[in-house]
Amino acid sequence: MNFLRGVMGGQSAGPQHTEAETIQKLCDRVASSTLLDDRRDAVRALKSLSKKYRLEVGIQAMEHLIHVLQTDRSDSEIIGYALDTLFNIISNDEEEEVDDVEEENSTRQSEDLGSQFTEIFIKQQENVTLLLSLLEEFDFHVRWPGVKLLTSLLKQLGPQVQQIILVSPMGVSRLMDLLADSREVIRNDGVLLLQALTRSNGAIQKIVAFENAFERLLDIITEEGNSDGGIVVEDCLILLQNLLKNNNSNQNFFKEGSYIQRMKPWFEVGDENSGWSAQKVTNLHLMLQLVRVLVSPTNPPGATSSCQKAMFQCGLLQQLCTILMATGVPADILTETINTVSEVIRGCQVNQDYFASVNAPSNPPRPAIVVLLMSMVNERQPFVLRCAVLYCFQCFLYKNQKGQGEIVSTLLPSTIDATGNSVSAGQLLCGGLFSTDSLSNWCAAVALAHALQENATQKEQLLRVQLATSIGNPPVSLLQQCTNILSQGSKIQTRVGLLMLLCTWLSNCPIAVTHFLHNSANVPFLTGQIAENLGEEEQLVQGLCALLLGISIYFNDNSLESYMKEKLKQLIEKRIGKENFIEKLGFISKHELYSRASQKPQPNFPSPEYMIFDHEFTKLVKELEGVITKAIYKSSEEDKKEEEVKKTLEQHDNIVTHYKNVIREQDLQLEELKQQISTLKCQNEQLQTAVTQQVSQIQQHKDQYNLLKVQLGKDNQHQVSSSDGAQMNGIQPEEIGRLREEIEELKSNQELLQSQLAEKDSLIENLKSSLTTPGTNEATASAGESEQIAELKQELTTLKSQLISQSGEITKLQTEKQELLQKTEAFAKSVPVPVESETVIAAKTADVEGRLSALLQETEELKNEIKALSEERDAIKEQLDSSNSTIAILQNERNKLEVDITDSKKEQDDLLVLLADQDQKIFSLKNKLKEFGHPIEEEDELESGDQDDEDVEDEDDSKDQGHIQL
Repeated sequence: MNFLRGVMGGQSAGPQHTEAETIQKLCDRVASSTLLDDRRDAVRALKSLSKKYRLEVGIQAMEHLIHVLQTDRSDSEIIGYALDTLFNIISNDEEEEVDDVEEENSTRQSEDLGSQFTEIFIKQQENVTLLLSLLEEFDFHVRWPGVKLLTSLLKQLGPQVQQIILVSPMGVSRLMDLLADSREVIRNDGVLLLQALTRSNGAIQKIVAFENAFERLLDIITEEGNSDGGIVVEDCLILLQNLLKNNNSNQNFFKEGSYIQRMKPWFEVGDENSGWSAQKVTNLHLMLQLVRVLVSPTNPPGATSSCQKAMFQCGLLQQLCTILMATGVPADILTETINTVSEVIRGCQVNQDYFASVNAPSNPPRPAIVVLLMSMVNERQPFVLRCAVLYCFQCFLYKNQKGQGEIVSTLLPSTIDATGNSVSAGQLLCGGLFSTDSLSNWCAAVALAHALQENATQKEQLLRVQLATSIGNPPVSLLQQCTNILSQGSKIQTRVGLLMLLCTWLSNCPIAVTHFLHNSANVPFLTGQIAENLGEEEQLVQGLCALLLGISIYFNDNSLESYMKEKLKQLIEKRIGKENFIEKLGFISKHELYSRASQKPQPNFPSPEYMIFDHEFTKLVKELEGVITKAIYKSSEEDKKEEEVKKTLEQHDNIVTHYKNVIREQDLQLEELKQQISTLKCQNEQLQTAVTQQVSQIQQHKDQYNLLKVQLGKDNQHQVSSSDGAQMNGIQPEEIGRLREEIEELKSNQELLQSQLAEKDSLIENLKSSLTTPGTNEATASAGESEQIAELKQELTTLKSQLISQSGEITKLQTEKQELLQKTEAFAKSVPVPVESETVIAAKTADVEGRLSALLQETEELKNEIKALSEERDAIKEQLDSSNSTIAILQNERNKLEVDITDSKKEQDDLLVLLADQDQKIFSLKNKLKEFGHPIEEEDELESGDQDDEDVEDEDDSKDQGHIQL
């Protein structure tokens, strides 16, 4: 540094010229030597001189060093020396000790020197691109110096270097590879490099995030031990803050990637008192700040809300509340945890409800809200902690009418604990409101004002609160007690807090205004305060008094004759003057602390005397200042017109509210109908799938039946030719009679089936007549709805024709059964039947069973089609709002039809079971015939009759196939 000071100061120093000549000779060797070893030795010597003689080496050697980086890339050793030398030239890290007098000047000179050399280096953008390409080398002696050099460049001239890297192909991707390096020193310095790279550059932040930075950084934090980790965890957390803060795109990517869930283990700190090192406190503080970045009130509301819900679902909020109620937590961590919980629950109903249910681990358990409020009104607690608790309470009540009602209810007589065993939130607020500590007064007044924010119901409820001021005296209302304290001339901070509470209480609440004006001492007190000429400290109180009086005028319903709007305005004009009143009102927004409080919701003050305004109150002032000014200058006629307009608007609002309720009910009904339609569609799809499967199965059975029939015909011909002389011998008459009885029973069952189908046909006719009969409301339907009803009629006609064809099929089946009965009687009397004819009988019985199954399937199809008609009828029902009665009738008829069809299906199933039993009995008779051992031959007449039966069956099969296709 002596040489540097000599050069910078223009001093003459003989020995330094020798070093300058040495540096010049070394630069010449680097430029002219043909042997790599000579150039390497020269660069190593320049490196050793670069720290002490930074200026000279930088001026003479930078160009040669850059040339080495370009030409000698094959030798990692000389590249490493060159990078180290450039780092020493550009970096501002001071290692030499300097005197206190010279320290400031040398630091400034060093910074200027580093910035100048950086500007020279990046003037040629190819130099930065060259440096990025060198970072791809895995050799430690190249990659590590390259990382340090690029980091130093970013620290010197960050925006310019960021722009060069941004336009460089794959520039950011090459730097992201550093996080995957197995050597911790390179990985850790890579994190520092990315910190400098991502600072205040949204485009690079997005690229780094989409290069999987979140995953890698969270893995590093986990590997290092989360909050128990070292400085590496701190660096990773700072980089995460750079990527997420004020970057909505990255915040959304962080949430969608489920990275919020991976933050929960960070806060599993337990109750140990010995585990809080300085590094752990720093890490946990950064972790809490990272959570706040995701749920900051300045973020878009939708993004904040989704992050809040994700934090509740993954248990992160529960973990934070555990730290909140734990023992042994350092004060600064506890304060930051309270602020973090505040923003996690702010405006989120689910999180606010959970926070209301949290209890402190005490005996007996107390709600966390009560424990926090006890700290807020305790003047011995640290100031920053009390501010954090106030912010937490404000966030708990923000847009939370349920929580506001619970807080106010603790003040009402019906809910106060008579035993005095427990302290409620309302009692703590009242105690703080009337304590001797002005800061407690202000905090309690602001907290109570937030319990009334935009909630007219609770403003009215709070009017019921009565306070016992002293023994023997009657209780007074909370409103009256607040005005009594104001009139006693307490501290400015106390009066400001009470005036903010009263202004919030009376705004948009005419009943509260009436109660306030009912006390005859309040208006004279306000006018007296406003009219006096007081010092600058009292001007803020005068402005708040003017605001309170203006609210009493603007929201006055003229229910008190002595304090009507017009009389109050006349009083202001006589006692104060309108111009003077408006001037005093303007003192509020002109106060130096007003703009500071209006910027952020969090009450962040350097000391207690700065706690004057509340953020929500500044919004109220901004809203009311203009309307109160207009109200003061309005005449009585304008007030009357305004009242009439208000009444008209109220009537209009009532009408709109009524129609909104009607529309909401209709929306609910429509949603229910949509759900029913979707359910019916699903059922229809399932039934159609089942029908398709059954049709394919029926086709397979028919194919098998036709194949067996052909084979059976061949076997019958061979059997007839070989057993003409066989005779029936020994068949018992009882068996033949039983067979006849069973066949008669089968015939009666078939007749019963026909009668049931006829009843179903008549039921469909009744449905058709009911659908074709127009109701009172259908007469007014549109032409399009008439067309839909005509289509329903056409489909019902089609269904009827299908039922008629099914009746014909039943008749054919009955005829075939009669023929089968005749043939069986012939078998019993005189015709010897071959043994193979039993197969024919079984095949025919199976055919009858198959046809009955087909009829059952077609009945199911009919049911599906009727359901389809029902859905179309429901569609008509949605379009005709005025046809409710007709729709109800159609719905009842549809239900009856479904019940009847269900009954018909059950009866068909019963008939199928009877047929199966009959078939089993026929098989048992055959088995008994076989047991007698007497073969039966079939006559030629029977054979020809069987052939005719087979022809009829083929025709019936083709008809059945046609029905199935329908």
